[in-house]
Amino acid sequence: MVTDQPAARPANPRFSSGPCAKNPAFSLDKLADAPLGRSHRAAVGKEKLLAAIEGTREILGIPADYRIGIVPASDTGAVEMAMWSMLGARGVEMLAWESFGAGWVTDVAKQLKLDAVVKTADYGQLPDLASVDFANDVVFTWNGTTSGVRVPNGDWIAADREGLTICDATSAAFAMDLPWDKLDVTTFSWQKVLGGEAAHGMLILSPRAVERLESYTPAWPLPKIFRLTKGGKLIEGIFKGETINTPSMLAVEDYLVALDWARSVGGLEGLIARADANAQAVFDFCDTHDWIANLADNPATRSNTSVCVKFTDDRIKDGAAFAKAVAKRLEAEGVAHDIGAYRDAPAGLRIWCGGTVETADVQALLPWLDWAFNAEIAAQ
Repeated sequence: MVTDQPAARPANPRFSSGPCAKNPAFSLDKLADAPLGRSHRAAVGKEKLLAAIEGTREILGIPADYRIGIVPASDTGAVEMAMWSMLGARGVEMLAWESFGAGWVTDVAKQLKLDAVVKTADYGQLPDLASVDFANDVVFTWNGTTSGVRVPNGDWIAADREGLTICDATSAAFAMDLPWDKLDVTTFSWQKVLGGEAAHGMLILSPRAVERLESYTPAWPLPKIFRLTKGGKLIEGIFKGETINTPSMLAVEDYLVALDWARSVGGLEGLIARADANAQAVFDFCDTHDWIANLADNPATRSNTSVCVKFTDDRIKDGAAFAKAVAKRLEAEGVAHDIGAYRDAPAGLRIWCGGTVETADVQALLPWLDWAFNAEIAAQ
């Protein structure tokens, strides 16, 4: 039993799952080149926005014939744009195993009022991926940010699919290897794996998704910020940095700085390795302590970014109260901020392990977790 406080503390106690930690090399002076007070439609603004798009393509390895757009309202806005603009042309299957996936189900069923096939699983598990009918459009999250469960790979997605795949990859992009040939619409936000600023979403379209946009008109009206076509043709400017509404050029600069840092650590391969090392530290801790376990049942589906853990000790009387007390104790000591489980998720903790987090900080946190657990057990 650990009774004394550990000697070492994380140098950076920020383990929030969004907005996530800034990269270790970040400082405010690196944003000095932001064209503040200038129009995003001026040459300097367009140049910065196009650099953000092409930098995304470079690091993520996105095919040259895929469109990449910067859109309003973070990842949520990007997913909603895709669903409202493309769904309804054929049947729809919705896959959900955590709160954000469940939110997309609600929007499709109650707002768009589509008779979708809904396949769900409890937190910690995946639905039956082998049963998905790819004659339908399929909407899913690659990584469940609030459950710590990800799809293991893209092998379950049919190469000869008739429908589109719409993938919310917001806590996966820049930390997991996304198979672009299996993804028709992919979304993420800057404030996740690269620790960028919030409010801007990325919308990535395959040629098949563009074909859908240009050949299908939804039965419902689309607000201005959702419109991707005009006169039956894709608005190409959106995918060249001509954003639908005014972006923050300070946030754009911050994203460009984050992309530069990503290059410095080896690009996508380096980012994945950093996240894997961070997550493995937590996995190893769970394996060597019998009072804590990963929420994901299957090791092959465990997230390497939003690592969710649960307390399993029989002495715990109220799981939710106990987990909150542990998180509060760690917060008070200044060793871990914002690691409580998401409000809709099972009681436990959620430790962000994306590439902007240093493995040494994760390793320094874990003895404190041991200390906080035993302190709360003693306090019951």
